[in-house]
Amino acid sequence: MRRRVVVTGIGMINPLGHDVQTVWSALKESQSGVGQISVFDPTGYPTTIAAEVKNWDISKAGEDLNVWKHRGRHTRFAIGAAKQAIAQSGILESGLAPTRLGVYMGAGEGNQDFPNFTNMIAAGVQNGEFDLASFLRRGREILDVEAELEQEPNMPAAHLAAFFDAQGPNSNCLTACAASSQAVGEATELIRCGDADAMIAGGAHSMIHPFGLTGFSLLTTLSQRNSDPTRASRPFDKDRDGFVLGEGAAIVILEEYEHARKRGAPIFGEVLGYGSTADAYRITDIHPEGRGAIGCMRQAIADAKLNLDEIGYVNAHGTSTSVNDRTETLACKGVFGDRAKLTPVSSTKSMMGHLIAAAGVTEMIVCMMAIRDGVLPPTINQETPDPDCDLDYIPNVARQSKLKVALNNSFGFGGQNVTLAVGALRNI
Repeated sequence: MRRRVVVTGIGMINPLGHDVQTVWSALKESQSGVGQISVFDPTGYPTTIAAEVKNWDISKAGEDLNVWKHRGRHTRFAIGAAKQAIAQSGILESGLAPTRLGVYMGAGEGNQDFPNFTNMIAAGVQNGEFDLASFLRRGREILDVEAELEQEPNMPAAHLAAFFDAQGPNSNCLTACAASSQAVGEATELIRCGDADAMIAGGAHSMIHPFGLTGFSLLTTLSQRNSDPTRASRPFDKDRDGFVLGEGAAIVILEEYEHARKRGAPIFGEVLGYGSTADAYRITDIHPEGRGAIGCMRQAIADAKLNLDEIGYVNAHGTSTSVNDRTETLACKGVFGDRAKLTPVSSTKSMMGHLIAAAGVTEMIVCMMAIRDGVLPPTINQETPDPDCDLDYIPNVARQSKLKVALNNSFGFGGQNVTLAVGALRNI
C-alpha cells in the first residue's frame, strides 16, 4: 500500500493578504486586490495595473531587513509564507531527521538587473572605451552582485533549505504557470516512494517589474482595463481582455500520514491525486481541443481513485484570456461529460490576479479551505455570459456547499498541464 500524503501546514502572502485566513476571508467577500502599479513607474506601457502585495516586508515575518535586502522579492515572500506553514505544522519540533525533510519549489526568476549591464556596454562601445577590465570594474560599482545571483529561479528553494536545515531532496521546477502545482505533485511522489517523510513545497514569484510587464505586453496577453482595475480580471466573461499580473508565495508542508498521525500534527487535508501532461502543441497557446488539460485532469482523478460525482468543486486555471477560458471549459466538459454543468468551477484569479509560478499552490490551499468551511469562492466580474463558457462559474458571490474533494487546474506556457486532487482526510 502506497504511503499517504497529508498537509500539516499552510502559509501564503499575496495581493489579498499576508496570511491564509486574511486571504480566504477576502475571497469569500469577493474582494479584488488589483490596482495601479506602484513598485515601478509603468508610464508608457499599455498596461499599468497589477495585483501587488501591499504593506508587507520581511520584518513582518520577524526577519532583519538588512540581512534579507539583497534577496529576491520572491525569496522574501517564500520565507514569510514558509514560516507560517512550518509554525502551524510543528515539523521542526517533531524529531524528524533533517535528511528526511526536503524542499520542492515552483519558483520563477528574481527581478532583472540586466538593463544596467546593457546600458553600460552600449555606452562603452559607442565611446570606443569598452574593454573587459573596465567593464568588470564599473560592473562592481553599478551592480548589486548578490542581487544578480538572486535572479536564479532555484534561490528560494536554496534559501528555504538553509533557513530550515532541510537536508533532504531539494529541487525547483519552472514550468511557467504550472510550476508550483507540479512542485507539490513531485514532492508528493517523493514522500510516497519513501525518499522523504516531509517536504516544504510551494511556489513564489513576482513578475511585476519592467522586464515582466514588457514581455507580457508584447504577447498581448494582459488586460488593458487600466481605468477600472478591480474589474480587469474577469475569467469566463464575454468582455475579458486578458489576465492581470499578480505576485506572492504559498507554501504547504506535506507529510507522510502515519508520521503526522503519530505526532498529533494538525491535518488540513490530503493530496489524493496528481496528473501531469504536455500539450505538445504551441508555446503560448493551449491545445484547441484541450487534450493536455483533459489528460492531466483524468490522470489526477484516476490517481486519486475518484468517481466524478465525488468531486464537488474545480478551481480553474481561469486566466481571463479568451483562448484559455474557452478551452478549459471545453476540457471540463470532456472530463465530466453530463456532470460538467453540475460541477461548480471558479477562478480566484479574478480577485488576486495571476501569481504565475506561485498560482497553483495558492489555489490548492484555496481548495482545502473550501472543503474545510463548506464555502466555494466566486469568480467575480461575471457580468456578460459568453456562449463558449457555459458552466457554473459561481458568479460574483461565494456559495455554501458541502464537499469532500476538489480539483485544482494549472496550465502553463509551453503546454505544461498539472491537476491536483485534494480532499478531506479519508478514513481507510
